[in-house]
Amino acid sequence: MFDLSLTKIAVLLVLAIVIFGPDQLPKVAAQAGRTLRELRRLAEGAQRDLTEGLGPEFADFDLADLNPRTFVRKHLLDEFETDPVLSEADQAASAPYANSSTTLPPGESPPYDSEAT
Repeated sequence: MFDLSLTKIAVLLVLAIVIFGPDQLPKVAAQAGRTLRELRRLAEGAQRDLTEGLGPEFADFDLADLNPRTFVRKHLLDEFETDPVLSEADQAASAPYANSSTTLPPGESPPYDSEAT
């Protein structure tokens, strides 16, 4: 998520020592840890209250579905992986062209649609 490498963490640690000083750094780190725990506890409580407030008709509702990335993956991208409307013959016929990185055998011409060009 933040893509922190070992060198970036080392730079942040050196900056923290310079800014806060070696004697204040443990106090600041402890305070930051307490603040993060409190924020996590508040978020979990809000999530629990929302789930309880929605009632039994939303018992199968997952709050992770509100994440835009999860929503798009679940509702839009899953349709393209397997389309139940297509028959097995249609899926088999479209299989050679499903991966655009495949190369054509020698002598075979690519598909051409005169209406599309």
